[in-house]
Formats: sequence, structure tokens, C-alpha cells
Amino acid sequence: MTWRPSLGAWPEGGGVRFRVWAPERERVELLSERPGKPPLVLPLVRAADGTFSGFVPGAEAGDRYRYRLDGEGAFPDPASRFQPDGVHGPSEVVDPRAFAWTDGGWPGVPPEDLVVYELHVGTFTPAGTFAGVGARLDHLVSLGVTALELMPVADFPGDRNWGYDGAALFAPARCYGRPDDLRRLVDAAHARGLAVLLDVVYNHFGPDGAYAGAFSKAYFNERHPTPWGSAINLDGPGCARVREFLAENALHWIHEYHLDGLRLDATHALVDEGEPHFLAELRSRVKASVTGRRVHLVAEDHRNLARLVLPEEKGGYGLDALWADDFHHDLRRHLAGDHEGYFADFTGTTADLARTLGRGWLFTGQRSEHFGGPRGTDPGGLRPRQLVFFVQNHDQVGNRALGERLHEQVEPAAWRAAVTLHLLAPETPLLFMGQEWAAPSPFLYFTDHGEELGRLVTEGRRREFRSFSAFADPAARARIPDPQAPATFARSRLDWSRLGDEPHASSLRLHRALLALRRSEPLLGRDDWDGFSAAAAGEDGLVLMRTGTKAALLVLVRLRGAGRVEAPEGAPGASWRVALTTEDEGLSPDPAPPRLDLAAGPPAAELTRPGAVVLLRRTAAPR
Repeated sequence: MTWRPSLGAWPEGGGVRFRVWAPERERVELLSERPGKPPLVLPLVRAADGTFSGFVPGAEAGDRYRYRLDGEGAFPDPASRFQPDGVHGPSEVVDPRAFAWTDGGWPGVPPEDLVVYELHVGTFTPAGTFAGVGARLDHLVSLGVTALELMPVADFPGDRNWGYDGAALFAPARCYGRPDDLRRLVDAAHARGLAVLLDVVYNHFGPDGAYAGAFSKAYFNERHPTPWGSAINLDGPGCARVREFLAENALHWIHEYHLDGLRLDATHALVDEGEPHFLAELRSRVKASVTGRRVHLVAEDHRNLARLVLPEEKGGYGLDALWADDFHHDLRRHLAGDHEGYFADFTGTTADLARTLGRGWLFTGQRSEHFGGPRGTDPGGLRPRQLVFFVQNHDQVGNRALGERLHEQVEPAAWRAAVTLHLLAPETPLLFMGQEWAAPSPFLYFTDHGEELGRLVTEGRRREFRSFSAFADPAARARIPDPQAPATFARSRLDWSRLGDEPHASSLRLHRALLALRRSEPLLGRDDWDGFSAAAAGEDGLVLMRTGTKAALLVLVRLRGAGRVEAPEGAPGASWRVALTTEDEGLSPDPAPPRLDLAAGPPAAELTRPGAVVLLRRTAAPR
């Protein structure tokens, strides 16, 4: 491993090197706790850049340490690689070179092959650990996904959390396992051809246990308020070292854990008025440091900014992909009728859905009533795989008051139609854990803060929904699950014992069949818009068409009710074969096969309920 950190504690030459940034401090002392040896207090040497460092001969991995700042406290290291007793306890020296990797030559997964599966380590399995996730890798391979995306694992206060309250940004949460347990998971995933992405949070620190501010006030910029307090300082005095801290965090995950990329949380809250923008700098740092394998940087950003993924020579930041919310929002408006909050900006019409499918997002500069101004930019020039589509994700389930999944709120036939539309669209698909088998468990918001902060979190969670009509009554808000209650966390765990029951088994078979088709059919593997079209077919139908020189593919989808879905005029009118319908035996627990008209004219399907039909037509044998 050629990666060498500049912050934290790392073994070298018969001892351990310690380095921390504390520019406003006059004196920093290392307090080292070594098994079987007396405690050590070592004054560190200050450098001109405000860092303090020192070397301890004989120190080794497993030693614990903290820092005393101008005689104050005993603080964990902001760049700690592990917090065995929690975020308030001592840091532990970790040697990442000690792990015996077996993934030499792993090239990663190219963007055109990405099928992403988002999961929360603590609720994905009963074990709630990295090892528990590892035990389900074969399930993910058989499903047809090519990358798992872990929700944030940076250590947090308590024993349960979504991960977005990360306090020790370099340290895997001890409740999920030790650092080598995460390495073991990544190594095992690579052995099965799976990439591993990690969700990271650089827009704020968690509200409890984050000690970076004790080392320097320059970590924050009060000129830029955010929902979490002052913004992380990316453009004020002292920002160079803060930017380095975050960039080094990204590099540490990619090099010390062989991760295949990062999902950057809420990049709209990364306020940076300088040049180059932090995201462009991060992209350059990461790409320059990795050779021989594919690494992906993916932004979550509600602004629909093409700049995030445009290349540098076109004025962009050069990130690889961007979560695109509009497809989800319009689809949910159409299927479930959601119309409050940001859903108020969407009509749910099939015409809008077709526009979104055909260019990546709906809002390209129109006024958003929810955001109170124009939203979006022209996505022209972007490739389909640069846009991540989903019908569920942790936010769109967990930020609902009761954590309901979409498949619980629409009829099963409509769910199957929506899944087909999602997985055969040209954009990169993301699945949320349990989606593939229509898991019956909710995914709720949960925390494990101390009593006082926990009470505020519970009150804030319920207050958040007071503007929604279903929770206007205080009695209704009181029924919103308490994030602090252990039962809220327990209810969010997937119950894998239900996997073989209906309708879960048929939902799993449908997902497998669709992803197998996506993998095997060359037309579905293209990362361009050539020959692709999406069109509304009445108020409740959609048609996707992809044509090539030797083949064509049609997806006829009805999202609501019974009726006919017909391909547009000009579609080839003969030689179609059925690749799949959502009413095939085994893909539906109670099949109601559609009547197909493929003899002459544009192909059509008559459905007795929502569903989808996938048709293929070849003019020559595939090469």
C-alpha cells in the first residue's frame, strides 16, 4: 500500500508517528495508554502550519491514546482510525498494512455496469455487523447488483444511528466491528465481483462526540449557516487545512479499505465560494492517487446541477454521477398521490415522467415552489449512467414519518410495473435494501443520543411533520415512532425469514429477471441516448423504446388501472418476441397475463391491471 497519511497515528520504523492539527493551541501533549506499560505523556512538536507531531519508539497497533490541549481535557484524535470505547473514549492505533488482502488486480466496476444496492449495516441483517453483511454477499450476487453502497459507517454516539451523526470520521463504528472486519467485507465483495461504495458526510459533524472543534475553530465558517449549524469551513481563514482533512478522509477510505468510491452526502450544503471548488479539488486528488482500478465519486444534490458531473474542460467538477430525485418524486406522486412538501412541485403525469426518463431530470430552471426559486440546469451533454435513479432509498423511506416503503402503499401489480420501469431505464439504478423482495419491515429514523439531546431529537422529529395534513393533529404526531426507542431500531431490521413467502419470493424473482435482462441485452447496456425514447401512452401508460442497428427493445408499462398500452406510430410492427411480462408465472403470485397484439402495426398490450411487457426484436443475429 503506497498511501501515507499526514494526520492521525500510523506505525513506522519500530514505533508510531502521531500528528494532529491544532493551530490556535500553544501546547499539545500525547497521552498514551499502552498495555502492560506505564502511561506516557509526550509533548508534541509544533510546525509552522499549526500541526503538532511526535514519534513514540516501541508504540504499536492496539495502543490507545488521547491529546491534551493547553492543559485541557483528554480528547480523542479527530483522525482516529478506531474508537473501541465509543466516540468519547480514547483512540486506538491501527496498522492498515497488517491486513492480508487477496484482491490484487481488482479493476473495479465500470460505470456502465453499475447496479447499486444501498444498505444500512446495522439493520441489513440480525447481526447488524460488517460480518453480517458479508454473509449476504452471495444473495446480492445472485440478485444481479454489481455494487453495494454502505450508508455512513463513521463512528457515532451510542449504539444505533443512521450514520449521518458521524463524529469520528475516520473510524468505522465499533458496533459494526473492527476496522479489519470492514476490510474483510470489502475483500470478500471484490472476490465476488462486487464493488463497495461508502456514503460519507462532509457537510457537517455530528452533534455529539465530534471533537475537531476543540482542536481548531477554523473547522467551521460562521458566514455560512446550515441546518446543522455553521458550515464546515471550505472558503474562510484556515480552510486549506480543513479541505486537506476532508480530502485525506476520502483518500483514507479508498486506500486503507480498498473502497471503490464514495457517495458524497448533501453536496448542496458544501458551501464554497472559492476556486477551485472543494468538489473539483477532491475529485482531482482522488483520481490522481488511484491507478489500475475504477473509483467512483457520486454526489447527492437536490439542485439538478449538471456542473457537478461535467468534465473540468467544460467548466464542471468532474464527479462520476449524481443522484437524480425527480424520477422518484414524479413516480411517487403518480402512484401514491404524495403532494405535500417537495412533492407539491410535481404533477405525476406520464408526460413528465417520460421527459425525466429521456433526459435525467425534470427541473431544468423552472420555478420550484418548495425551494422558492428556480431549480435545475440543462442536463444536455450528460450520459444516462451519470444519473442515479431509484424508487426507494434511505431518505425517501426513512424520512417519511412512519418509514413506509412504496410497495406497501400501492397495489402489488403497480409496484411490479414501477420496478420494471426503473430497472430497464437507461440511468444507473439504485435499489434500497429489501426492495428486491418487497421486505415488510419499515425503515424508520433512529438514534441513540444521551437523554437531553435525545429528547430534543424526538421533539424535533415530530415537529418536522406538523405541516403535513396527516400529522396536523398533535395526537397524530405523538404516534410517530420515537427515534430514541430501541424498538424503532429493531423494527427497521430486515426479517430474512420472510424471504420465501409470497409476495416476497415472486418480487425477488422479478428483480432477478429484470437485472439478468439488463445484463444480457446489449441495448440495455448502452451509456448514451442514441436510439432511446420515452413517451406517455395516455394518462397511465409509458413506452420506453431503444433501437440499434440490429435490434430493438420496447417496454410497455401501465402504472394504474386496466387498459391498453400501445407503442407510438413509427415503432417497428412485426417480428417481436416477448422477453418478459410482470404477469409471468413465478414473477407474480397471481398471474393475470396481458393480451398482446404483435401481428401488425405498432405493438400493443391489453392489461387487466397495472403491469409491464418487455419486447425484443432482432433484424440480425447479435454479434
